[in-house]
Amino acid sequence: MVAPSGLTVIDTPVFVIDLRYKRDRHFSSNRAFLDRIAKEGHAATTIFNLLEVCGILSFNLNDEQLKEMFHYFPQHYNVDVLPHSTLESPLPTLNTGDLFDVIARKTSFGDALIISTIEKHIPGTASFVSWNARHFTGRVSVPAFTPREFLEQF
Repeated sequence: MVAPSGLTVIDTPVFVIDLRYKRDRHFSSNRAFLDRIAKEGHAATTIFNLLEVCGILSFNLNDEQLKEMFHYFPQHYNVDVLPHSTLESPLPTLNTGDLFDVIARKTSFGDALIISTIEKHIPGTASFVSWNARHFTGRVSVPAFTPREFLEQF
């Protein structure tokens, strides 16, 4: 099977496992997925995912390291950060009603924020990859895979 045409959008835990949890049972398949994505170069994450990664790492990084993480993250993983990736840009606007409609599908606020951002601001998304893919299946308009499932299918 050929990888889906269009963007593969990646969720926060994929990056966090790579950056902090080298002993995680998923680390090897997670790393293989990230290597493949970096080689193919047609992947993205949302600005909210990047900010979440920075928030998680903020407990272990100083201010300068955190800013470097934010700035160099797209190059490090060869992903786009959408809809933008600058500290000066305003956060993307989302309609509260649309966000609430996603929440009403039994979705946490954080997951609803990612789903709404993908659907409103990242046209061309072909798949979503998360270690919590089951939380997104049937709630996001594209297929959701774990990194392992993505590698097995494509």
